[in-house]
Amino acid sequence: MKTLYMAAALAVAATMAPADVKVGMITTLSGGGAGLGIDVRDGFMLAVKQAGRDDIEVIIEDDQRKPDVAVQLADRMIQSDKVDVMTGIIWSNLAMAVVPSVVAQGKFYLSPNAGPSALAGKGCDPNYFNVAWQNDNLHEAAGAYANSADYGNSFVLAPNYPAGKDALTGYKRLFTGDLAGEVYTQLGQTDYAAEISQIRASGADSVYFFLPGGMGISFLKQYADSGVDLPLVGPAFSFDQGILQAVGDAALGVVNTSQWNKDLDNPANAAFVDTFQAEFDRLPSLYASQGFDTANLLMSAMDKANVSDSDAFRAALMAADFASVRGDFKFGPNRHPIQDIYVRQVVKEGDVYTNKILSVAIEDHSDVHAAECKK
Repeated sequence: MKTLYMAAALAVAATMAPADVKVGMITTLSGGGAGLGIDVRDGFMLAVKQAGRDDIEVIIEDDQRKPDVAVQLADRMIQSDKVDVMTGIIWSNLAMAVVPSVVAQGKFYLSPNAGPSALAGKGCDPNYFNVAWQNDNLHEAAGAYANSADYGNSFVLAPNYPAGKDALTGYKRLFTGDLAGEVYTQLGQTDYAAEISQIRASGADSVYFFLPGGMGISFLKQYADSGVDLPLVGPAFSFDQGILQAVGDAALGVVNTSQWNKDLDNPANAAFVDTFQAEFDRLPSLYASQGFDTANLLMSAMDKANVSDSDAFRAALMAADFASVRGDFKFGPNRHPIQDIYVRQVVKEGDVYTNKILSVAIEDHSDVHAAECKK
């Protein structure tokens, strides 16, 4: 069923005045990846609520992590609901199914998560903005960290879909050592006995893995029980706030990379962490922070230009004139962020598993695909 949110009050649609901007949010709200979509939704709607806006209508739908469902929802939102802006997709295979059609119809797409390389380079579009990262970025930072940790023979694994391929490509781009093995698993896989056996026999000195959502929970628990004693490295997606509570002690001490953490020292982030926790009775995740920034980017553009003036609105988005929870925020020429990426470590604070920042992995990092973006 369609869910309508109005700023601040979550009012019934029939009682609302016509919104100046109508947003279509398609995200994952059921199944194994639901926690990610819920956090993006909650972060986005918290920003709108805090701003007290009555000029935004948000239509929210569950894509069920199915590309065909996402495409049908996007078509309906554009053709029947007449949305101006779309957002919300978590998974890169869904983004590849939806985003090209959305921007081809003259709508803006603001990605709060998925950043496939195909949409950052030759497939870029002036109406597509990524507010999170390009898929390779956090993995590139992990490769740089592995070098600094003197790892020389990594076993790497990720799911066999666009973000998984971007992940291992990113890690290998900056990692200067050798690969003891490279494996692509099934998307949604929950049994990793065969992969862990391969790791055990590989002669690796480290393991790099990208397994977001429930996949990461399953792998980490099975890896901890296996007795394989090799250091793990991953991106934030494998060690995010929601995942950590399910994994528990098996994740303690593991190093991961992220463009955000709850202990980033800037006023916008401190306020976000406090208000999110007060609103939802849980710590915000990486995904919640990205949803929050996406909404604030949108509202900053609305304050400068009318969405019906595409050129002016595009320029207003590009200006990124908002207080990001990451601190400094700017877009590169392909409308993907240029930003610092940090090394984090999993710790336990009281009864809560979380991350703390150890250092900066790479500063003011862009993506290699920007040079191929000619639009």
